[in-house]
Amino acid sequence: MHLSPKPYTMMLSLFLGLFMACSSPSEQNSEIELSPSDSEKMEAFSGKTEQATFAGGCFWCVEAPFEDVDGVITVISGYAGGKEKNPTYGEVSSGKTSHRESVQITYDPEVISYSELVDIFWQTFDPTDVGGSFYDRGSQYESAIFYMDSEQKKVAEESKKRLDNSGRFDKPIATPIIKFTTFYPAEEYHQDYYKKNPTDYYSYRKGSGRDDFIKKHWPELSAKEYPAKSKSELKSELTELQWEVTMEDATEYAFQNEYNGNKEEGIYVCIVSGAPLFSSTDKYESGSGWPSFTKPIDPRALDKPVDNSLGMMRVEVRSKFGNSHLGHVFYDGPAPTGLRYCMNSAAMKFIPKSEMEEKGYGDYLWLIEDK
Repeated sequence: MHLSPKPYTMMLSLFLGLFMACSSPSEQNSEIELSPSDSEKMEAFSGKTEQATFAGGCFWCVEAPFEDVDGVITVISGYAGGKEKNPTYGEVSSGKTSHRESVQITYDPEVISYSELVDIFWQTFDPTDVGGSFYDRGSQYESAIFYMDSEQKKVAEESKKRLDNSGRFDKPIATPIIKFTTFYPAEEYHQDYYKKNPTDYYSYRKGSGRDDFIKKHWPELSAKEYPAKSKSELKSELTELQWEVTMEDATEYAFQNEYNGNKEEGIYVCIVSGAPLFSSTDKYESGSGWPSFTKPIDPRALDKPVDNSLGMMRVEVRSKFGNSHLGHVFYDGPAPTGLRYCMNSAAMKFIPKSEMEEKGYGDYLWLIEDK
């Protein structure tokens, strides 16, 4: 049963809350054009693009977490995996097709990797749910990763196995990994629904149980949880090198820094805010002289503006919550991402595995223990 959001009396609201799914009055499919901001994103970095397609129940709720992630160019809500051509929302949501509500992400692989997108995807829904998603039931709301090629399939399978072995969930991961076949954009009113109808969107997330599930299973990563200190506090607490690197975008000397040769297990956190940034599991010896990682713990904790200094175009990496310079990311790293996050030791603080629980980072131990 699918009903359009509208004002409710208290009694009716309680009843409809059990059945409401993402819906709206129009039923016309339409082509999606790039917005001016999306066009700017397309031109900002290398111009290279790849795509990722995920299903995780209501597509409004899967689309929003990928928006505003640097390296992501567009996130389109739509219908994937079915045989029917040009399906409408009414047909898909009522279970009359073999499609699933999905999102298709166009991204720049030189700025963000498919592996990082999969990491975000797992945190947007309940991957153990069989037969639907929260109170949206039916195959049209079942989750899936639709891989585009053998490399995406390999990354998705390894990620799923690792998450399944982590013990984060009481039940096994049910999300299938399926070869991509088709994707049709949903009607225009479904695109950016969280921006157009924020009250309905956030009520839906909360009422469906999605927010509670995510809060229970994943640590909060926000400015509220990891507030940055004031400039005056930092000036008195940081060393001269740490200040110059984080606040003045300086670069420390290669090979003459604290963490380049560090092989101890643990995580690296922002020295300004304390936000978790990188895991020792993803650290590797790049030969560059700076600590290098294939990917961050969560790309949503980073900003990646274009850096045109030194007469070249590079992608800077900044701590979102610390508003501090960390280093740069380059497209010359190893699998599974092809990226090299080249960081300054002075911008980070290392938390050994033995101290993570005590210092409030116990939720990230699984990243190290399940290699």
